[in-house]
Amino acid sequence: MTLRELISAADAVRIPILIGFCAVVIVTALIGLLHGRGRGGGAPWRYLYAVLVYAACVPGAFAAMLLLYALFFTGENLLDVNVMIYVVPIAAMGATLGVMRRNVDFDSVPGFNRLTGLMTMLAVAFAAAFVLRSLRVWLFFGASMVWFFVLVAALFVLFKWGGRLLFGRRRS
Repeated sequence: MTLRELISAADAVRIPILIGFCAVVIVTALIGLLHGRGRGGGAPWRYLYAVLVYAACVPGAFAAMLLLYALFFTGENLLDVNVMIYVVPIAAMGATLGVMRRNVDFDSVPGFNRLTGLMTMLAVAFAAAFVLRSLRVWLFFGASMVWFFVLVAALFVLFKWGGRLLFGRRRS
């Protein structure tokens, strides 16, 4: 099964996907009402928040990468993309993190640093791929190699930081 076939299969079940993403946001808000303000870092709640963060952010990050790929690499018209696959996961991720931010400190959610590191590494890898694809344009127009090395150094620092967040130990 190719990724295009997977997207087509997901398009066939639009309503369950929409219900699933709405449920993540609603459950996040309900958990915030259950434990009260400032108590979200406690024992059972923070693990529930961890599950909700992963349920929202993994598909959201994947959808963001798909959207950026469609926009920058394939030149696809954004008016023609499937909203349920490309936009709804990103909106659900933003809404879930926004609601969660009011109820709990992200440092107390297990695995949040690793997820931040994963998203950073995805963004840096995408930026590196985009730069490599566009490099011939930079060299053609006479960009200095110094700027290229500055860009590579900045990408390396971001990649190292994202890797440390993803694979490093959590400080307690």
